[in-house]
This record gives sequence, structure tokens and C-alpha cells, in this order.
Amino acid sequence: MRQLLICLIMACSTSLATADELKITKVYGPDLPNKYKHPVSITELDNGDLFVAYYGGDGEYAADTAVYGGRLPKGSSTWTKPVVLANTPHRTDGNGVVWQAPDGDVYLFYVVRFGDTWSSSRIKYKISHDGAKTWTDSRLLTLEEGMMVQGRPFVLSNGDYMLPAYCERGDDREIVGPESTSMFFRFNPKTKIWTESERIKSPNGNIQPAGAELEKNYVVAYCRRGGGYGPDEKGFIVRSESHDGGQTWSEGRNSEFPNPNAAMDFLKLQSGNLLMVYNDSMNSRVPLSVALSTDMDKTYPFRNVIMGSPHVDLGYPYAIQTRDGKIHVIFTERRTQIFHAVFDEDWVMKK
Repeated sequence: MRQLLICLIMACSTSLATADELKITKVYGPDLPNKYKHPVSITELDNGDLFVAYYGGDGEYAADTAVYGGRLPKGSSTWTKPVVLANTPHRTDGNGVVWQAPDGDVYLFYVVRFGDTWSSSRIKYKISHDGAKTWTDSRLLTLEEGMMVQGRPFVLSNGDYMLPAYCERGDDREIVGPESTSMFFRFNPKTKIWTESERIKSPNGNIQPAGAELEKNYVVAYCRRGGGYGPDEKGFIVRSESHDGGQTWSEGRNSEFPNPNAAMDFLKLQSGNLLMVYNDSMNSRVPLSVALSTDMDKTYPFRNVIMGSPHVDLGYPYAIQTRDGKIHVIFTERRTQIFHAVFDEDWVMKK
């Protein structure tokens, strides 16, 4: 009942704060700059600003889509008007992932679709050396057809960067093909060389991995399941693990978390605890929930709901933890609005 009341208030307000330290604000509505906005990513810059990236246009497969970015200056409560970060002529751009690396460079990874479905995509990227103000020209990360990004990069204990990626197969817009696989691009900041990991395979296919290094060389990835969008009583988030720093991966197996064929995020916190952000349903992208593990991914006894009914489509959560310890989750509603939730570990544990 308490969560329902929160959500009813949310429908009438662009900002709310609860006594137990959950705050949700609306970043952009359907009017800025285009109705369609999906998915969205967020990063904290060195100067304390928050920066988001998403792709927008008339629709998911519209020819006019571009990758947009917006900024929340440190100390401000107002996001800047979105600006175009990437716009490939005569092509559809999608899935912008913005991330500041430890050396201060800000990366923008995104995909460009060359055919009728996302299985024709390639990955491109740009780099900013001045806090996401200006960007280099685009570069291709891979020429392989069907390659895409969506998840947050992370850093291994040896300093290498890990970029989640996936290869989507199939020509049906309503089905993620069983041949679809997840993987990681690994970047050595000393040699400036990208290498590819082994693919994560599972019986029904998997995409959009989210990963974390739990201890040296032990990396865990959770992935969105494959298949269609119809009712399913066997749809779970797929889990895989690596014991060699993310180079090779176990077969993907169903986890305990339900998955309505939707993205999720998996984040290692400063405390060492692990956070899962997901849709707690097999058939609906609502509610948007969080689960916390304090025992290295063995159990998730602490759970709470970020947003639920009366919202009907809460998609593509993307989580970061800022230097002040706050957890930020950015997500979309009905692919037209972007929301920003802020909380801490104590809030997850209170319910």
C-alpha cells in the first residue's frame, strides 16, 4: 500500500522524496526533444556533474533517431536541454552508453543499425577529453554484424576496462533469437588495445549482460533472456561466471530472478555488496525492483521496489554509485520519459 501511494503521487509530480531516503525525479518528458527515449545511461564526471545519454526519435525503428546527452550540473536540480552527441546520416543510431574512465576520459559507445532489425548493427564510439563537452570523431569498435552495447563498463582489479556487449541474431523484431550471445570487450589502457572475450551461450539465447568482478579474476555476469515477449512462466535472468578475468565464461543458466525479456543491471557497491536492479515479473516490466546481496552473490535477502503500479512499462534500469555513496538508477517509462532514482543501501535493507 505504501509503495502504491508513492507511485500515485509520482504520477502527479516530477519529484518526490520519502522518509526512507528514496528520491525520484523526472529528467526528461516526451517533449524533449522527441517523444521516443530509450534506453538511457548515466555517469558521474570528475567535476561532480551527472551526465546521461539516450537515443531518441519518432520510434525505436525510426530513421531519424540520434544519440542525445544531457547534464545535471553539480548542485543544480535542473537538467540541461538535451543535445545531439551522435547522428549517423541515413542510419538509425541507438543504445548510447556514456562512461567516465579512471583516467578522466569520457566514452560514448552506441550502435548504428544498417538494416531492418538490430541484428544488422555495429558498435561505434567517441571519446571526450574535456568532461563530455566536446567529442572525437566516431570510431568503429567492431565490424561484426549484430553487435550491440547497452550495459555499464567496469574496471577489473588489474586496471583493464570491461565493456558489456552482445550479438543479437534473428530477423524478427519481436523475438530475441536463441543464437544471441553476450560477451565483453576488454580494453588495456596501457596498450590501447581492445580484445574480445568468449561468448556467453545459453539454451534460449541471452543479451545485454551486466557484470562485476567479485574478487580477483572472478567475474559474474547477469544477462537478459532470449525468446519472445508473450506470457512465459520460465523466463529468468541468465547468470554466467568467469574465473579468468572475463576471458572465458560458463554456460548461461537461469538465476532466481524473473525476467520479462527486459534489461537489468548488476552493480558492485563500494561496500563490496552487490545490487541487482530488475523487473520483478516474468511477464511485465513493472515493478522496477532492487535486490541486495551481502554474501558475494549467494543470496539476496534484502529487496525493495523503486516504482510500481500504476506505471506499465519501466525499462532499462542503469545503476551507478557516486563518490558520496549514493546509488543512482536511471530508467525509462513507456519509452517516452526518463526518471532518476537516488537511494542508499540502508533504504534497500529497510523493507
